[in-house]
Amino acid sequence: MPQISVDYSSSLAGAFDRRALGLAINRLAEETIDAKPGSCKTLFRRSEDLVVGSDGSVGDAQVYVEFQLFPGRAPEAKAALSEGVMALLAKHVRPAPGTRLFTAVNVADIDRESYRNGLVQG
Repeated sequence: MPQISVDYSSSLAGAFDRRALGLAINRLAEETIDAKPGSCKTLFRRSEDLVVGSDGSVGDAQVYVEFQLFPGRAPEAKAALSEGVMALLAKHVRPAPGTRLFTAVNVADIDRESYRNGLVQG
């Protein structure tokens, strides 16, 4: 734990190194919320379409990062994690000139009693 999802606009596919960003996010989680090394799982999902507002500019792009954590982290630690991820996004993601890049981070608690996970090795 945590489960980390990074949704990003398809126009950004060549604008950043997903592996480098994922490793940086995982390290940040270890430092700010005391996540165990090797427990952070960051999944990148490419999104084909983004519409912003009622007129939607064609050049818009977004990166949205969501953390799913077990309850118990202090609000200050969650805020530090969000701020740190925003800084990492500014460092790692470079949109094309003329593109409006929207970034956001959400850190949410999951229900410990209903969450299950597993590992299957082939």
